[in-house]
Amino acid sequence: MDKERQIIHMDQDAFFVSVEIRKNPKLLGKPVIIGGGGDRGVVASCSYEARQYGIHSAMPGRTAKLLCPQAIFLKGDMEEYSKASHDITEIIADKVPLFEKASIDEHYIDMTGMDRFFGCMKFASELRQTIIKQMRLPISFGLSINKTVAKIATNESKPGGERQVTFPELRPFLDPLPIHKIPGIGHATYKKLSEMGVREILTLTQIPQQLMFKILGQHGLSLWQKANGIDFSPVVPYRERKSIGTQATFESDTMDMAKLKAIITGMVSGLTFQLRNQKKLTACITVTVRYTNFETVTQQERIPYTSLDSFLINKAHNLFERLYSKRMLLRLVGVKLSHLVSGYEQIGLYNIAEEEYSLYQAMDKVRNQYGAEAVVKACIVTQPPRDETGKIIKYNPRKKKILFENQTEEEQQEVRKRSKIRSFMSEKGTIGTKSYD
Repeated sequence: MDKERQIIHMDQDAFFVSVEIRKNPKLLGKPVIIGGGGDRGVVASCSYEARQYGIHSAMPGRTAKLLCPQAIFLKGDMEEYSKASHDITEIIADKVPLFEKASIDEHYIDMTGMDRFFGCMKFASELRQTIIKQMRLPISFGLSINKTVAKIATNESKPGGERQVTFPELRPFLDPLPIHKIPGIGHATYKKLSEMGVREILTLTQIPQQLMFKILGQHGLSLWQKANGIDFSPVVPYRERKSIGTQATFESDTMDMAKLKAIITGMVSGLTFQLRNQKKLTACITVTVRYTNFETVTQQERIPYTSLDSFLINKAHNLFERLYSKRMLLRLVGVKLSHLVSGYEQIGLYNIAEEEYSLYQAMDKVRNQYGAEAVVKACIVTQPPRDETGKIIKYNPRKKKILFENQTEEEQQEVRKRSKIRSFMSEKGTIGTKSYD
């Protein structure tokens, strides 16, 4: 364990609600809930006044209304929240040597070695005051020897607080806390440990590592380390230009709008599937087209942080319609998602029904088990193959997986190289590539 590390964790206090209060100060001191409207809405965020009634994020809106009938429900504005997040990141980037944007409202800062020039606690406090002054939004922070303890310290100082936990203070700080304070302990894990009589961090530290592995596997070992204040994970440098993209070059130039839009739909669906698997959100979408005369034009749009197929497909189609103005044959189209951050979709901010979120989760589960092409949108599927008698050959993902596993390494590599878009469309239609940076 490196006792000399100086890691700051900064987290906005009830971020979405705070942005709404900045816009409408009359909401200050009242139980405010973002999302949760309608019979099937889900709470995306809530004020500390609302939390006193037992309300928390991801709770059904109907339950929240029963717990606090006088609560003020707001639809929310993800675009405004994304802009505020970007502005806060800009302030931090201008002040610190190394930081990681962990989600839309939290950052890790590595100040190791900087205490010889100025006190890290003093610096963090001044940075917090700068953000509060410039953004008019509350923020808390924790300072400690690693990311886990710094995050716990932040949560213990909320709202509007700051706390430092030095190495000698580590055990007195962690031991009396309940185990649910450890990042990574969800409801199911907490219930399992509670049934064993493990409710405080001190008790968790006394369990042998072998037993933790037997009960919870590798996750159990990770929790044991965190309970003991051990965390070697580095602060990953934040890169605003991180992106993921794909493009398709046609063997025969085309201006078939239905085909082009179907390809773009398939591209976006494939990219969003990867985003959700990586637990990331995008804040910028770019569409590229190349005409038959090799003229290449692109257009991008900043968007609220999201990983939703329907929202991004609609944006991609709109950008494509704006780009494709010459009515010439096209030889290439591409889609790129950039400004990626770690995080999860906030339910209810786009008036998307809970059923649609459940649909995406179900589709991703099938794709992860049987392959990315096991479930696709109908508009990007070609006519099904038929046998010699004209009977449709049913798609069998298990059989395809077995065939893939029986192929040679060279054949498997060739299959991996093929674009998912190519398999959706005609085999002679496109040649696809993917790019990451």
